[in-house]
Amino acid sequence: MKILLLGATGLVGSHVLSLALADSRVTQVIAPTRHALAEHEKLQAPIVDFNHLPDEAALWEVDAVICALGSTLKAAGSKAAFRQVDYTYPLTCAQLAKKWRCPTFVLTSALGANAKSPFFYSRVKGQLEQDLMSLGFDSLTLVRPNVIGGEREHTRLGEVVVIRIISFLSSVLPASCQVSPATHIAKALFESAVSPTKGVHVISSKQLI
Repeated sequence: MKILLLGATGLVGSHVLSLALADSRVTQVIAPTRHALAEHEKLQAPIVDFNHLPDEAALWEVDAVICALGSTLKAAGSKAAFRQVDYTYPLTCAQLAKKWRCPTFVLTSALGANAKSPFFYSRVKGQLEQDLMSLGFDSLTLVRPNVIGGEREHTRLGEVVVIRIISFLSSVLPASCQVSPATHIAKALFESAVSPTKGVHVISSKQLI
């Protein structure tokens, strides 16, 4: 099968890319990105501007889309920039994929995603989920991790502190509040794409520990 991977250079996306390139069920991975990726016989990695995405069959005519795009308010620099990366880019990609009849979309969302949340981060995540549901994919999977654990290229101090606190309290915290390993999230995303089932599905944080 042919998979479109969004966010291949990120922590979770890079793990998804490794899984996809190593799996015999996948014949091609298309990973549009802003930075060059290492070459691989199964990989097509066009450099794109996510503000001006091309509408071409070669990019969007795939069997499944895995979206691992995501930022933080601090990294984005403003609420508007965060919303662009975490809402506008994924939704635009989903709309283009749907236009080219892609049946399956898998999203890295977040614990607490809710379109009516009083918290900006959770509200943006929930609004994206809600608008993806309205597109009518044959299979839509929403993966909702808690704080993501793993080795990042650039350290996020706030996340490091939170992860250490959660790890210290792990024996008393419920499963839904544990750190979500990036490798577990990647596996959930990948398997939901290569073995899709009809309808809307949610994979909660407690299923990712």
